Amino acid sequence: MPEFHVRPLRSSDFDRVLWLERELFGAGAWTYGMLADELAALGRWYIVATVDEPGSIGPDPVIGYAGLWFDGDDAQVMTIGVARAFQRSGVGRLLLDELIAHARKLKANAVLLEVRVDNEPALAMYRRSGFEVLAVRKRYYQPENKDAYTMRLDLRSEPRAAADDGDAA
Repeated sequence: MPEFHVRPLRSSDFDRVLWLERELFGAGAWTYGMLADELAALGRWYIVATVDEPGSIGPDPVIGYAGLWFDGDDAQVMTIGVARAFQRSGVGRLLLDELIAHARKLKANAVLLEVRVDNEPALAMYRRSGFEVLAVRKRYYQPENKDAYTMRLDLRSEPRAAADDGDAA
């Protein structure tokens, strides 16, 4: 069984994160400039998931990444991506739990996110973590013109225990 770890995203991770972006999000993937601008913006916190596994991609291989923005009141999940080979293995959940824990440390009132309405694995993971659908954002994901749900997790209540069996892409 592989062992997963989370650490802060480093500039040396950019190439791998951008490769994962293209694998996961195709035409909607972030570019190098978009990623650099995002990381330089105020209130951002980005992490990566790595795996210790014999015969893996290399030393400290990045298999997932996630980011959070805190505006002083609420935190916003900016992205969560997990390499296809590691989806549904708990990596997405590990990343999400780290983002939520960081939002709690920042004393955020809530965590918000957008997710494609047809991304059932991610929707299931978010619901298990206590997120609730607030609204639909029409044609949010471009260039595919796909709708997104805006979801919210209230952090003012006690943390919820949830099952660990899902991932987001």
